[in-house]
Parts: sequence; C-alpha cells; structure tokens
Amino acid sequence: MRDNARMTLLRIATRKSPLALWQSEHVADRLRAAHPGLAVELVPMSTRGDEVLDRSLAAIGGKGLFLKELELAMLRGEADCAVHSLKDVPMELEGPFALPAILPRADPADAFISHHYDGIAALPHGARVGTSSLRRQAQLRALRPDLQLLDLRGNVNTRLAKLDAGDYDAIVLACAGLQRLGFASRIRVRLDAPDWLPAPAQGAIAVECRAEDPATHALFAALDDAATRVCVEAERAMNRALHGSCHVPVAAFAQRMDDALSLSGLVGSAEGQVIRAEDTGPAGDPEALGQRVAAQLLAQGAGAFLA
Repeated sequence: MRDNARMTLLRIATRKSPLALWQSEHVADRLRAAHPGLAVELVPMSTRGDEVLDRSLAAIGGKGLFLKELELAMLRGEADCAVHSLKDVPMELEGPFALPAILPRADPADAFISHHYDGIAALPHGARVGTSSLRRQAQLRALRPDLQLLDLRGNVNTRLAKLDAGDYDAIVLACAGLQRLGFASRIRVRLDAPDWLPAPAQGAIAVECRAEDPATHALFAALDDAATRVCVEAERAMNRALHGSCHVPVAAFAQRMDDALSLSGLVGSAEGQVIRAEDTGPAGDPEALGQRVAAQLLAQGAGAFLA
C-alpha cells in the first residue's frame, strides 16, 4: 500500500495450498475485524517450493523457495503483503522486507500419525516413517535408529493421502497445520517439548511486507502478538547464530514466564546424534538468549554437524 488512496484495499499474496489459503484467509478475517470498511483480497500464487515435489527442500534450495515468488509480487506492485508459516521464513529476510505482524502462536508441537501404532516406541523394527524434515529425521533416528525414514513432500492433504494409501507406517507433521485444516482427529500422539523440539517458530503465522510501506505496517499493528513475537525471536536468533537452515537439523522452543524467557535448543546429525542446550533470560532481550543457547550448542560440538 503506497498511499492513502489505496488504504481501502489490501492484497495478500499467498501460496495455493489449502493450509496457506487458510492462513491467509485467517489474516484477512482478522484485518477486516480490526479495520471495518477495509477490503482484503487474496492473490494466490504457485511457488517453486510447491511445484518441485520429487526432491527434498534442502536439495532444491531451502524453504526460502516458498517466499520468492510472493516477494517478487510485492516488488512488482501486484500485492501489498504476504502471509507465511513463520517456520518457512529464512532467518535473514532478503531485500527490502519486514515482518510487521506475528499472530498468536498455535500448537507448536509435531504430530505422530499412524493407523496402526500408538507412538514411536510402538512401531515395529524397520517401520517406514515419512518426513522430509531433517530436524524430525534426526530426532527419530536418536530414538529409533532401526526405522526406515522416507521422504514425504506435498501439502497436508497429499501427505495424509499417502499414509492412507499404505506408503508409510506412520508420518510426522505439524499439529498446527492439521488443526487448522480440520484434521486434529488424525493426531495419534503429540510430540512436544522437552523431549521433542519443534522447528524454530513452528505454529506461528507471519505477515511480510515491504519495509518502506508505513501504511501497511500500520494496518497490521493490531494483529501483532507480543508474547508470540518474543518467543519466536529467541528461537530464530538461536538459529541465525548457528547459521541454521533446512539443510541442517535445528530445533528450538521458547516459553515466556512472566518477565523471563526460557529457550531449549537442539542440533542433530544425519546419523541421529543430538546435542541439546537450554537457558533462561529476561523476556526483553530474546536476541541475547538465542545467541547464548547457540553458543552452548557450539561449545558442545554442534559445529561439526553444521559444517
């Protein structure tokens, strides 16, 4: 939104997957409630991350592939903002972009989904588990090195359909996506902290827009959740200090307790080794807390996994 004449309409660039559309419509509904009279429309787009499904994200360039086309649409003036799962947003935004709003976080846990087994421990020897996340693979290997870990790409509906077709004995997805799309009943077990750590910022929805766009920033001020922002900033600061990406198994989870913030972090290896660290600090300085936990992980040898 470049000037006051366009304040009556906001265009949200979004991926076309059912979850992305749900998240964008959720943001649109929140905007309409906060600003009566504002028209909000979605601009659905396809991204390379959605189109290339026969290789892992790490192999084709990382989660940033979900953002690039949406960012170009903003630069071309075809959209005013974009809505993302914050866990897909790179630790350093490229170009003239900012995150004016992070919405209240949904369930940050992962979900174990299976028709026949009640959890990871109940899987038979050599069971086939679907996930393309290196973070999930590392934690699975640490618990059950005997499992067959198979790639699983596609949107939530596609992944569930592959499980239903018998391609896997179990799959691991994010609870938040399942709950948002009405599939909460498919969750067999929640995999959550402290034993199992999510991706940094998992469960949080973020709005991205051009940094030099004060009108759009002002519209989103009402949607920003300070409690969520401070937690995900600590998690993302840890990942940034580790130079983490989807090429490396990195997990983080922060919780706010009054004026304090706790952060647990994990770095894994492809062989199933995991290094953990945790610390607490003032909620007013999530960046420093993230850097301290990253330093503790590196001090324990995480650099060898990250190299």
